[in-house]
Amino acid sequence: MRIDIVTAFPDLVRSPLEESIIKRAQKKGLVDIRVHDLRDYTIDRHHQVDDYPYGGGSGMVMKPEPFFRCLDVILNSTRIPKRRVIYMTPQGKVFNQKMANELARENHLIFLCGHYKAVDERVIEALVTDEISIGDYVLTGGELPALVVIDAVVRLIPGVLSDPESAATDSFQQELLDCPYYTRPEEYRGMKVPDVLLSGDHKKIKQWRFEQSLKRTKERRSDLLKSRKEE
Repeated sequence: MRIDIVTAFPDLVRSPLEESIIKRAQKKGLVDIRVHDLRDYTIDRHHQVDDYPYGGGSGMVMKPEPFFRCLDVILNSTRIPKRRVIYMTPQGKVFNQKMANELARENHLIFLCGHYKAVDERVIEALVTDEISIGDYVLTGGELPALVVIDAVVRLIPGVLSDPESAATDSFQQELLDCPYYTRPEEYRGMKVPDVLLSGDHKKIKQWRFEQSLKRTKERRSDLLKSRKEE
């Protein structure tokens, strides 16, 4: 997979991309992630990426030209026929695990990170294929939301995780929250690991985990059970 991140603040995203699973995925050659500084695609000497909004009002609006120029360079430098151009915005479709699985099957993802009040609407109309939100709240820019989506997607690429079953049993993959887990020691400060997990009976362990998953979902996210029934 090829992932391009277009941002006026590249240092916000570079460090997390050099850690943990995402770093290992890049070293394995399973994903190629490139960060593009939007200011490199400006033409004025101040490298301005924002301006006042037409019609007045508070805040600044990101200019269209740098985004268009950057996308021209990205698309001309790749031979990947199809791609998804994602704009991270509170107004977008709320991101979930189903969407993560869908994006993990793509070959090329381009993330446009807004900042300030908004991005010129012509960028969205002409370039964007998907508008995605990570929740009903507003952050300073789209950089952190883009990293959230990238992290969720990259770990689903075949070969990224050493144990692929780990991702398959995550919360939300089956419209349920995941069950509780335990490791050594068997007892700590008076708290014991459930006997069934020490039994060696894999059938009983599987049933226990499903029941715990169902119970946890009912207690914490009953809305998931409702959508599960509707399907």
